[in-house]
Amino acid sequence: MKETIATIHIYHTNDIHSHFENWPQIKRFLQDRKEQAVQAGEACFIFDIGDHVDRSHPYTEGTVGKGNVELLNEAGYDAVTIGNNEGITMSKESLNTLYEDALFDVVVCNLKDVEGAVPYWIKTSKILETSDGVRIGIVGATAPYYAFYRQLGWEIIEPHKQLQKIASRLKDESDIVVCLSHLGINEDRLLAEECPEFDVILGAHTHHLLPNGEWSGDTLIGAAGKFGHYIGHIRVDVDRMTNQVVSMEAEVFPTNEMEQTTEDVMEIKGYLSAGEEALHVPVFYNPSPLSQKLTGDSPLSSFFGRALVAYTEADCALFNAGIFLGSLDKGWVTKGDLHSLLPHPINPCLVTLDGLELLEVYEQSLDPKWTDMKIRGLGFRGTFMGAVLHEHLFLNTEGQLFAGNRMVEAGKSYTLATLDMFTFGFFFPLLKEAPKQYIMPEMLRDVLGWYGRKYFND
Repeated sequence: MKETIATIHIYHTNDIHSHFENWPQIKRFLQDRKEQAVQAGEACFIFDIGDHVDRSHPYTEGTVGKGNVELLNEAGYDAVTIGNNEGITMSKESLNTLYEDALFDVVVCNLKDVEGAVPYWIKTSKILETSDGVRIGIVGATAPYYAFYRQLGWEIIEPHKQLQKIASRLKDESDIVVCLSHLGINEDRLLAEECPEFDVILGAHTHHLLPNGEWSGDTLIGAAGKFGHYIGHIRVDVDRMTNQVVSMEAEVFPTNEMEQTTEDVMEIKGYLSAGEEALHVPVFYNPSPLSQKLTGDSPLSSFFGRALVAYTEADCALFNAGIFLGSLDKGWVTKGDLHSLLPHPINPCLVTLDGLELLEVYEQSLDPKWTDMKIRGLGFRGTFMGAVLHEHLFLNTEGQLFAGNRMVEAGKSYTLATLDMFTFGFFFPLLKEAPKQYIMPEMLRDVLGWYGRKYFND
């Protein structure tokens, strides 16, 4: 019976987010497993499901993501899809050149140029074939952050209909159909119901872990958590005579149980030092120290607030003290200093509000709960929210709110510069529906660097 079965191994990672502390073990594990499969006469494929890149790490920032691609090459990946960190934290030019040295395919079916063309570095689908002649159809999709992609010059397409259309075609051309889904667990479950053509859905984006997979009908959903804590594995047994799937099972391998050598530690430190060296580029000379404080205004927050208002030409600004992960010393400020200070992949946003709306947001911002609130996700790479701070937004001695030199009145419009994470509805619900413009691809550190050059060096 065994001789009539062909075994296919699929190894998968997702949401690494440039957490390289386990990368040497991941690379060695994947290389060893691929070699073992070859020796056993079995097929082996390796996929990444997006957000391998995260610009909060100096190596990624310093190499503009190309260092991540080199790591994927070394580990022997066969195909990847992109996550929102590849798609919307990089400029269009940077994303267009990110994969130019890739030794693997980038499979995404729902991203196009605004002109409607599929970027040259993307395949909307791919068919891999084993030495036994088993055909594996691959399609990938990324989370549709419509406004962000549009601002960067991309057109993102609603993924479900696109995936269904391609899966239907792949089912006729393949023996196994696999989806690389950077959409999130709820979307994956819905997709499994909508599209039974998928034999396997490999998930990401919501950082979910499925230790033994999850079945939905005849579709097996797999996911490997986040930050390289796990490597996922799907074993597929196929009848050699009919190329029909006989069985599938999923498992994960925890990387913290894998041996870490002295060489591994040196390799990890090497990524950090290479990134720091690449970022050792002077941006502006700072004539006096700018300290920060989590509980209220500080010299650094005041400087940043003025930068945000000047860059966006807004009436006023609102941001949190927790974004600053340090202070700025007197002397030359480098790209690395700005990156250490503001590592978050967060963009500024310009929101238009009526006077009553601005007053409501201002009053909500005074809530003392913000200071000690812990934040996870939304691009934030700190720990605590810290006090919510204001620039050009204040109460006069009579208790009237002013935005710059204008009294805030009902029926009049005001522009508020803030952080994109405040517009998603989690902190200030009113900002979610308000008219807004995301400032992209500039991040907070870019705004501070721009203002430092302008303010001190011009």
